[in-house]
Amino acid sequence: MTTDRRIRVGIDVGGTFTDAVAVDAATLALVGQVKVPTSHHHEDGVAHGIVAALERLLEQVDRTPADVTFLAHGTTQATNALLEGDVAKVGLIGIGGGAGAVFTRRLAALGTLELTPGKNLPLAYAHVADPFDADAVRAAVARVTAEEAQVLVATEPFGVDRPEGERAVLDAARPTGLPLAAAHEITSLYGLQKRTRTAVVNAAILPRMLATADLVDASITKAGVTAPLMVMRCDGGVMSLDEMRRRPLLTVLSGPAAGVAGALMQERISEGVFLETGGTSTDISVVRRGKVAVRHATILGRTSYLNALDVRTVGVGGGSMVRIGGGRVSGVGPRSAHIAGLPYACFASPDDLRDARVATVRPMAGDPDDYLVLDAAGGRFAVTMTCAANALGRVPEGDFARCDQEVARAALAPVAAALGTDVPGAARAVLDAGTAQVKSVVDAMIRDYRLDRDTAVLVGGGGGAAAVTPHLAADAGLEGRIARHSEVISPIGVALALVREQVERIVPGATQEQILAVRAEAERAVVAQGAAAEGVEVEVTVDPQTSTVRAVATGATELRTQDRAHR
Repeated sequence: MTTDRRIRVGIDVGGTFTDAVAVDAATLALVGQVKVPTSHHHEDGVAHGIVAALERLLEQVDRTPADVTFLAHGTTQATNALLEGDVAKVGLIGIGGGAGAVFTRRLAALGTLELTPGKNLPLAYAHVADPFDADAVRAAVARVTAEEAQVLVATEPFGVDRPEGERAVLDAARPTGLPLAAAHEITSLYGLQKRTRTAVVNAAILPRMLATADLVDASITKAGVTAPLMVMRCDGGVMSLDEMRRRPLLTVLSGPAAGVAGALMQERISEGVFLETGGTSTDISVVRRGKVAVRHATILGRTSYLNALDVRTVGVGGGSMVRIGGGRVSGVGPRSAHIAGLPYACFASPDDLRDARVATVRPMAGDPDDYLVLDAAGGRFAVTMTCAANALGRVPEGDFARCDQEVARAALAPVAAALGTDVPGAARAVLDAGTAQVKSVVDAMIRDYRLDRDTAVLVGGGGGAAAVTPHLAADAGLEGRIARHSEVISPIGVALALVREQVERIVPGATQEQILAVRAEAERAVVAQGAAAEGVEVEVTVDPQTSTVRAVATGATELRTQDRAHR
């Protein structure tokens, strides 16, 4: 009997490391995992790290590129570009004549959106009254390109219903060779300001993401993988590389989405809260009735038409440092041992911790000087949430964050002496202070989504899960557990994700025929991106208050559909 060697590969490109996992295509069981440094500074950018991770993974699991039947990756590149202000200058062509032109001209104010302190969204604006006046359009395009615009967007009031004007402007601009986008192509919801803002932010990251997409595509093809490359979306699904080239904004916040997707499919959560804890922070999201909670994301301080997971972030992670003052634990974080460049005390050797004494420092210039460290025979060490969780026995056997409990207790002993308590008391004080910040957000999300506390479960993921979830669950009186393979829950989510597309239309008094048309559009979109037509599921909702018809289509690739049918 021939062994089925097919695998699904999920790759998560983080700020520091790129993680890759191989999942058996038939059983969906994890069969291998690797971690490599993210290659920001390589000439091929993050594509180099993706290929390096893939090659090491295939070697580890003894597979060839031909055995890869599904390949997807998640990336923080779009998020980081917005956070760091590393975006392209957008040339915005506003369309409109008469009284309507007043509203279009106001869009020039989008150039006041703040990316980072002191740095606004780079924008050049030009206006045309008649989009079919080729000379006027060419003049407008020339004005914004003269201001060094690197990507062009066309927008017009009611362009959702009458897209011909936006299309005409793009046709006239095509000879420039610049990336082009029409606002109605990015979102089909009404609201000129919000629709254009969403399109402009999408365009600002477009050149960078196009370059990355081309490099990744070429690198994967060169590596011999023939499976189509998919990209993680911010709503928990995946999309084709071509769709990412059109709407890269959909990858913003896709990192937390991948973790939730992994928890949903692997842990079978029906009602609860998922906490993905890294070294510095914890991303918190809700699962309700077996589905993740999604809402329009806030980007650059303004709401957008980007549908993303409702993820709330708290600056507490497994590496968060303890702060003391007045003989008590005054707080935990936001600085982490990683940022301070210090090793965790609980992972030191007993000899390194000899003669340890408590001191306080400023991890970074401008920080308060109340962050606790240990100066010991082996150097300076940080006391972290992970140290406290290990000392109190909260970290399960075999967990990614597990250390020798006696070493963790030795690390907490000087802290206990400084606080006038015993080691368990000091460890509890640290965990109480850290999880209190997370608990306030969890409580708010449980209230917001009306979860039943008697049935809701807390599920922890990420390498720092054991530092937060077990103690929080015990303190809050909720059922809690750590996801299997929690340290690679994000790439697992990427590997198991379904192709997804959401279509929204504002249709006052929508007829059944109009609702079915929106449904069909969503279904066609996921099939065009590689989903098997016979396995596509579409959920349609109609909001009578806003007259919004929303269709969410999800579908597996052909192989995944067959595998599910055989299970």
